[in-house]
Amino acid sequence: MKDILREIGMIARALDSISNIEFKAHDLTKGQYLYLVRICENPGIIQEKLAEMIKVDRTSAARAVEKLEKNNFIVKEADPDNKKIRRIFPTDKGSEIYPFIIKEHEYSNQIALQGLSDQEAEILAVALEKVRNNIEKDWESVKKGHKRVY
Repeated sequence: MKDILREIGMIARALDSISNIEFKAHDLTKGQYLYLVRICENPGIIQEKLAEMIKVDRTSAARAVEKLEKNNFIVKEADPDNKKIRRIFPTDKGSEIYPFIIKEHEYSNQIALQGLSDQEAEILAVALEKVRNNIEKDWESVKKGHKRVY
């Protein structure tokens, strides 16, 4: 059986490396663009939900958000109903770079699917969604402190 996770990992690392190189000119580094996209698509999101969407721990999310805020891509604002909650919004600078990030994503997607028919691309998308759903169950369990039985 083919080691599908190894293939997925190589694809993810290659795309991440490409993006980090291309976004460096815009002061975005080490995957920060992932956070910025989710914030632009979900203005007012809270940091915990952002971490959950990206599938990272709270500490990693906090570091990325802090860097984005320091570089004026985002701003945190107190929730009007609950001052303990800090909502995250893109700044004008963050909103301006968003279309470029999406354009890069669409191009990478187009390159990745070269040589696949529409039907093959759809089958791949459905299969990968199933794989993600399977992994998410384990991720949630391990995140809550449970151990996996090998």
